[in-house]
Amino acid sequence: MKTVIKLLTIISAFAISGYTMKNNTQHEATEEWKSFVEDNYSIQYPNTWELNNSKQMGTSFILFSPLTSEKDQFRENVNLLIQDLKGKNLDLDKYSKISEEQIETMLTDGKIIESKRIKNGTSTYQKIIYTGTQGIYKLEFEQYYWVEKDKAYILTFTSEENQFATYRSTGEKILNSFQLK
Repeated sequence: MKTVIKLLTIISAFAISGYTMKNNTQHEATEEWKSFVEDNYSIQYPNTWELNNSKQMGTSFILFSPLTSEKDQFRENVNLLIQDLKGKNLDLDKYSKISEEQIETMLTDGKIIESKRIKNGTSTYQKIIYTGTQGIYKLEFEQYYWVEKDKAYILTFTSEENQFATYRSTGEKILNSFQLK
């Protein structure tokens, strides 16, 4: 199981930082939002963000922010990984504990800033905010974990650490729009 979580952490950081090369300098001021709906979940995102649902690198989708200038090399993003836990006997407590251990040991300079349980209506999830270095990027992550019906849903907002405060409001609005069906 630890190998799976290690892979999950690496994929979350690596998959996201690898998609930074597209140059998209258009920035629309409108606050229109789109919806992405699948059989088992839905999420909303700003119309200025790009949806990639090709399932590359194990993600169910990745939402990319527009680049802010020609010098901007990293696209802040939100991604979803769904992990099969059948036969692993993991609940949200165990899954969160393993994930936190992996963040601190597998990510270069990995440091957990916050970890807390959130109950939102009928849904309960773990919210973790952490920082770490991936390649040339110092990143900050806000990650939500749900464990339901033998699956872990890992929803991650990733930003350059020095841009986290700028993108946090939009990132959290996207994260909080996520609904399991």
